[in-house]
Formats: sequence, C-alpha cells, structure tokens
Amino acid sequence: MFAVVVTFQIKPEAQTAFMSLMSENAQTSLTKEPGCHQFDIATDPARPTEVCLYELYSDAKAFDAHLASAHFKAFDTATVDMIADKSVKTYAEVLQ
Repeated sequence: MFAVVVTFQIKPEAQTAFMSLMSENAQTSLTKEPGCHQFDIATDPARPTEVCLYELYSDAKAFDAHLASAHFKAFDTATVDMIADKSVKTYAEVLQ
C-alpha cells in the first residue's frame, strides 16, 4: 500500500464550499479508481479551517492515476483559490 496524507488550511469563507467539493472528490475516487482503497477526510471543531486527508492506494502508480483523473483535476481547479496552505506527504510502506 501507498499512503498519502494531505493537510489543508482553508480560507474561512470557503469552508462549506471546500468540504462539499472534497466529499465529492473522495467519493468519486473510491468508486471510480480501482487503486484507491481508502479516502478519509478528518476535521476538528477546535481547528475549523484545517482539513486532513488520509488516502490509501495500491501503489504510487495508482496515486499518479488519481492525480491525472478528470475528477481530481476539476476539484483542484475549483478549490485552488479556497486554500491558504497545503502540505502533502507520501509514505511508500504501510503496515496494517
């Protein structure tokens, strides 16, 4: 498995719209990408502008396919102005 952890800082005025688009992106990834096995969206009321993703893919190629997908590209374009900061970390080995 190949893990991806993304942490977003969302502009306060964009929270609702961002979460709607993020939920749609996660669901589409899980249903349309055979290499996507998990796509969790984590939030905490104590940090309302922070959104953390935990994604599991079969391998790095499956994640690359996700990044090349039409639905991800549409999400990325739609949310670019909503994001104040973004951190992406990948993990090539996942023990379960």
